[in-house]
Amino acid sequence: MKPYVQLAEVRLDDGTLYSLHRHDGRFYLKYNGLELMSTSLTYSEQQLADLGCQAIAEGAPKRPACPRVLIGGLGMGFTLKRVLEVVGRPAHVDVAELVPEIIEWNRTFLAEHNGPLMDDPRTHVHLADLYDCLPKRPEDRYDAILIDIDDTPEMLITEDNSKLYTQSFLAKLKGSLNPGGCLAYWLGAPMPKFVKSLMKAGFHVEETKTKPHERSKQFRHRIYVARPK
Repeated sequence: MKPYVQLAEVRLDDGTLYSLHRHDGRFYLKYNGLELMSTSLTYSEQQLADLGCQAIAEGAPKRPACPRVLIGGLGMGFTLKRVLEVVGRPAHVDVAELVPEIIEWNRTFLAEHNGPLMDDPRTHVHLADLYDCLPKRPEDRYDAILIDIDDTPEMLITEDNSKLYTQSFLAKLKGSLNPGGCLAYWLGAPMPKFVKSLMKAGFHVEETKTKPHERSKQFRHRIYVARPK
């Protein structure tokens, strides 16, 4: 039997423990000892990029000269990798990530799986809260904002993340989009209450059922694509 090896870990100020593991050629990211994500289950995170950046990829109504995308949460880099494949060149992709060690693990251990994502000139990773990465000038608005931070609004990584699902934050996100832009959330389960919140904030919402692996039988995950009305 091949060994299950812990590569690194970090404990945050609030006691949260993140750890990175490798087993049989796959990588696993754990949160307080529970598996958060792995390189064997990437399908729904890629779907977040495909659906959130669909208009950019298809050039509808008109592809921006240099598309701008913001990703909330770096994780193991699955969404970032797919975004770079979808949007092409030139492009500008910002990523907000609060844990410096996760950024470093993507530069080191996970480069074996995803390649040099962090060295791509289109990639700009910020050690910052997503809120602090939202544009302050109209010319810095985004064509797509993709958020994959919590399992659901009812299962938060940290209590502070509750602000990501409030009406005030949704209004801020809406004002951070270029005309024709869209907001997309990855969630680990259907959340009809959150759909209502998005609609109340002035978005048209499309729900896509998706699954952790393309051969999985259960469509557990959801991608919510929201476009301003």
